[in-house]
Amino acid sequence: MRTIKTEEITEVVSQLCKEAAYYLPEDVYEALKKGRETEESPVGRDVLDQIIKNAEIAKAEDRPYCQDTGLTIVFVEVGQDVHIEGGLLEDAINAGVAKGYVEGYLRKSVVAEPLFNRVNTQNNTPAVIYTSLVEGDKIHITVAPKGFGSENKSGLEMLVPADGVEGVKAAVMRIIKHADCNPCPPTVIGIGIGGTMDKAAYMSKKALLHRCDEHNPDPRYAKLEQELFEMINKTGIGPQLGGTTTTLAVHIEWGATHIAGLPVAVTICCHACRHASRTI
Repeated sequence: MRTIKTEEITEVVSQLCKEAAYYLPEDVYEALKKGRETEESPVGRDVLDQIIKNAEIAKAEDRPYCQDTGLTIVFVEVGQDVHIEGGLLEDAINAGVAKGYVEGYLRKSVVAEPLFNRVNTQNNTPAVIYTSLVEGDKIHITVAPKGFGSENKSGLEMLVPADGVEGVKAAVMRIIKHADCNPCPPTVIGIGIGGTMDKAAYMSKKALLHRCDEHNPDPRYAKLEQELFEMINKTGIGPQLGGTTTTLAVHIEWGATHIAGLPVAVTICCHACRHASRTI
């Protein structure tokens, strides 16, 4: 049994919050450059040039890539042979988010109560925390701040098995076309298929953690990812003002579901598909 102190978890989360806000993942940066090379619209190429330059300035100067530094989503894999000492894991993570957002001068975007008072918590807590128990004696933490320009245009449809592959494609495209240019494209698209309503949404979030140049290990889902990638880029939505680079990548996570169901969740992420990870 290995002991990990909550103070260490707090410090790691604090650093990850800043890294995720400042540094665009290399695979996303390369996907933007690839999109710039293939973009057919002159206006689209100009927009992509500005986005790429923005990423370079943010990295060089340790500044937020986007003013919306997001609602902090934290994925935590806890080894079953770990003993956490000094308090609760959730409290340690939220303390790290607060520390990172305050020290990093990141925009605080969380309201404590969603409907009536909507008072800002002033430190971007509480985070949305997903915890899973795994083998080993380590803790793996991924911080993925989620901006809400794109989150607001994400969606979910509860299909039935008879809808099949074509029904899944149609559901995804309805969500994408309804979103139009509002999510700040080019986007990264995470899709969750199966489970329950909430599990499908969770899988669609987790799918955004895949590298842009990564494909589903199941060839059937890899084929569906590629087909949707091509369909989305043919919409003409393009990078902000029209073009052929609407999305940089499409990733699917899937899971077991009920014999009567076929949930499909789509999480849209703008080109600021930010996340940073560390293992303790």
